[in-house]
Amino acid sequence: MDTSKRAKILIQAMPYIKKYSGETIVVKYGGNAMINEDLKAAVMSDIVLMQLVGINVVLVHGGGPEINAMLKAVGKESKFENGMRVTDKETIDIVQMVLAGKVNKSLVQLLESHGGKALGLCGLDGKLLMAEKLVASADLGYVGEIKEVNAEPLENAMKNGYIPIVATVAGGYDGNVYNINADLAAAQIAAKIGAKKLILMTDIRGLLRDVNDEESLISVVNVSEVPMLKRDGIIKGGMIPKIDCCVEAVRSGVNRAHIIDGRIEHSILLELFSDEGIGTMFY
Repeated sequence: MDTSKRAKILIQAMPYIKKYSGETIVVKYGGNAMINEDLKAAVMSDIVLMQLVGINVVLVHGGGPEINAMLKAVGKESKFENGMRVTDKETIDIVQMVLAGKVNKSLVQLLESHGGKALGLCGLDGKLLMAEKLVASADLGYVGEIKEVNAEPLENAMKNGYIPIVATVAGGYDGNVYNINADLAAAQIAAKIGAKKLILMTDIRGLLRDVNDEESLISVVNVSEVPMLKRDGIIKGGMIPKIDCCVEAVRSGVNRAHIIDGRIEHSILLELFSDEGIGTMFY
């Protein structure tokens, strides 16, 4: 790339850097971007850069593949109902161990190796996430529904220059530990802390008018259009809970919510600091 093109990129980014400096952005990290080593490195460098230009970042993560691998290692089958993990007593112990332990701390170490300051947390720390058992058509076991978010641990971390990295297990009022959907947790955290944006990283380009055509991306959606898009069958299957999270976040005061393609290197920076952006934006 010649120097004039580099200069144009920096000039294009400047108003966005100014716009978001001092604001808080919640990133839900998952999918292929959490497995592929090159993509992992790109995400961590993106987040460090965001912090360097004055953006407060909260990183919320899942860890489905790692949980599946550990369950398989102990000879236990992974079971799902309507996209939710059936979580019995043995499984919730493994979920807590893998998410709040191995995955969370490896992300802390990775981010710090890219020059950031990270603090690993889970929903149990400082009563960050409090939940009740999720009531669904099938008994999902120790799967929770968030009832309270305590922003204080996150705000204290950011105030002291740390990027909070949050594993989505929650404490129950009944003394149990609950597995929480990471998209839902990210949406509720974003709403509670008054985030400017919520960014959900996925393995598709965003909301597609035709799932078989990646060029049919719908770039911008008003949340009032979502019921119609569901009726038309454009929002269906696994996209429903993700988009419901975006809608909930926007209706709870988050300025914008985005579903972006985590398979693209530096997708977060492309969304934040370019005129075109990528993925689907909900407002």
